[in-house]
Amino acid sequence: MSEKLNICLMNDSFPPLVDGVANTVVNYAEVISSQLGSASVATPDYPGAVDNYPYEVVRYKSMSISEKICGYRAGYPFSSSNLDKLSNRHFDIIHCHCPWASAVMARVLREKCGAPLILTYHTKFDIEINAALPNELMAKQATKFIVSNIAACDEVWVVSNGAGENLRGLGFEGKYRVMENGVDFPRGRAEANDAAELRAAYGIDKDMPMFIFVGRMLWYKGIKLILDALKILTEKGIAYKMMFVGDGAERQEIEDYAAKLGLSDNCIFPGVIYDREELRVYYTAGDLFLFPSEYDTNGIVVREAAACGVGALLIDGSCAAEGITHGRTGILTQADPAAIARELEFACSHRDEIHRIGENAMNEVYISWETAVKKAYDRYFTVIENVKAGQSQRREGFMQEEFFSMMDNITYNIQRLRSIPAGFDKYKRKWRKLRDNIRK
Repeated sequence: MSEKLNICLMNDSFPPLVDGVANTVVNYAEVISSQLGSASVATPDYPGAVDNYPYEVVRYKSMSISEKICGYRAGYPFSSSNLDKLSNRHFDIIHCHCPWASAVMARVLREKCGAPLILTYHTKFDIEINAALPNELMAKQATKFIVSNIAACDEVWVVSNGAGENLRGLGFEGKYRVMENGVDFPRGRAEANDAAELRAAYGIDKDMPMFIFVGRMLWYKGIKLILDALKILTEKGIAYKMMFVGDGAERQEIEDYAAKLGLSDNCIFPGVIYDREELRVYYTAGDLFLFPSEYDTNGIVVREAAACGVGALLIDGSCAAEGITHGRTGILTQADPAAIARELEFACSHRDEIHRIGENAMNEVYISWETAVKKAYDRYFTVIENVKAGQSQRREGFMQEEFFSMMDNITYNIQRLRSIPAGFDKYKRKWRKLRDNIRK
């Protein structure tokens, strides 16, 4: 076996769609291809995608799903031409980052090329499933399907201990290994002048305490907790500014709720900042990063803030709070607006101490993608040897019937509830036609 491995990375999201897992795959591909071996990415097609990367990106057929259902594109994982193209690349490892369509394609590819399959579990899918699917029957069917996909892998990684506990809660009974994600920011604050200019552009005085949130604008990120806590500060007459950086399906609802609470003068919604260097300036301009999410399994944004010397307020016991020491590298509190407000009031009157926490976070919490991916890459060799020795934990069997059964069930139920988007019925017929051809 060559010391330089050839890796296939798979995920349901990839730029131009931006989320934490897409960012993970981009950084795995960049570090592997530039420093360690070679990498290719297989991901659903996306309108307007321009793949100018120093590594190969293979796009396969996909369709849009309404934002209310999941906000992503549904990939069609049985594209024979793309599977043949991938199988001819002679991969040493297939590393999948999503247990949906990407995992199906990864399993098919493994059947074709024989490379070991690793899956990293990033997301609390019970929350995603229950939010996306309108009834319990569909949720159970979808959960059973993704657990089946995960159990079929040769090794399973999770991004935190909390993610592993969540995976257990879905019914997964196999082993897993914690493999942390990194951050693509360099360690260090952005230029002070740039941060000062950003504050000035938004009319924020240098002496004004400023809190910042970065992420998708969705309620389950803990944003209501933030707003309700800020309402308490406002009622006490405490001066502050709050920056919500990001976008999402519920952004307008969030802005409307902020206005309802009388917070419009204190809350700023600049939208998504795509440029990473510019985003570093936004982090640096803040005094404290607010991330009271109990949903996120890792919270890359917490480490992005730490890279910029900004500590985070987190919910004690949450996955995002793993590795954070209260009062030293962050602030840990309860999922209660009054408790959060007390910490924010302290932060406003003790900015020097809050800045010291940020410095500690930069030195003790930060982990680069280079470090994280090199650790994963070293593990690839062990997985290959384990599979050769017959020590894989994969569940034997194949998933075609499982996949089509799930899609039949979901599309039927969505149709019944009249929430199916235009064009989905045509796509469903394609699934069934392919299923029938396979069964022949």
